[in-house]
Amino acid sequence: MVKLIDFIRNVPDFPVKGVQFKDITTLCLEPIAFKDAIDRIVEEYKDKGIDKVAAIEARGYVFGSAIAYLLDAGFILIRKPGKLPYDKHCEEYELEYGTDSIEMHVDAVKEGEKVLLFDDLLATGGTAKAAIKLIEKAGGVVEGFAFVIELTGSLHGRDLLDGYEVFSLLEIPVEE
Repeated sequence: MVKLIDFIRNVPDFPVKGVQFKDITTLCLEPIAFKDAIDRIVEEYKDKGIDKVAAIEARGYVFGSAIAYLLDAGFILIRKPGKLPYDKHCEEYELEYGTDSIEMHVDAVKEGEKVLLFDDLLATGGTAKAAIKLIEKAGGVVEGFAFVIELTGSLHGRDLLDGYEVFSLLEIPVEE
């Protein structure tokens, strides 16, 4: 098993001052690390009957599409506002540094389909919770949420996802 933390770049003061951004693009550059991360997530969910994998743009697409392919599942794009061309559901959420919203096509999930949600990082949990609401609004069943990185400590992102399975490859403490 690869030590994934060695492939994560820390970028201070991005996107705003005071945020220590965890950059996974460096992990994506290394085939052995990238493959290990995807394989570990697929191993966790391969026997859970996943119908669709939903990923949040943009870094989520890099991993989410490969995970969907390996799970023999469909792939759902969750995007920022104004990027999807058809009827959509929208959910607003709070970030550690502001507010934003995400959208998903209304027909992306069929009633009762099991969905694995994927995002690269769990911080406050706002984006993840909004994605859960999108899936459930469309009739899907959230089977779990997978992350490459979970920031632990003062942000309490996992608390917002109480009642849902959360699988993280890395837990990185945030300074209090």
